[in-house]
Amino acid sequence: MQDLIPITITIADRSYRIKVEPKDEEMVRKTIKFLNDKVLEFKSSFAGKDMQDYVSMVMAWYATQPQAAIAQGIATDTVLTELTRIEAILDKAVD
Repeated sequence: MQDLIPITITIADRSYRIKVEPKDEEMVRKTIKFLNDKVLEFKSSFAGKDMQDYVSMVMAWYATQPQAAIAQGIATDTVLTELTRIEAILDKAVD
């Protein structure tokens, strides 16, 4: 296991010192930038009392993304199965 390196991240104007593997640093920073961009998006789109409200909204949105991806994956699998079936039918028609 590689040594962890300390980095400082900022989420919604608060700084946090965390340790990550060097290979994960870029991904962590990109994820944090994405989350901060979402906070700004939610802040300009929805009413909230304070920054905590927007962070909570973003975290709820972010937490539901895997479920959306799973649902989309199921739909994609169904479409792929149907396309494969149609391709087999067309192949038989050509022969």
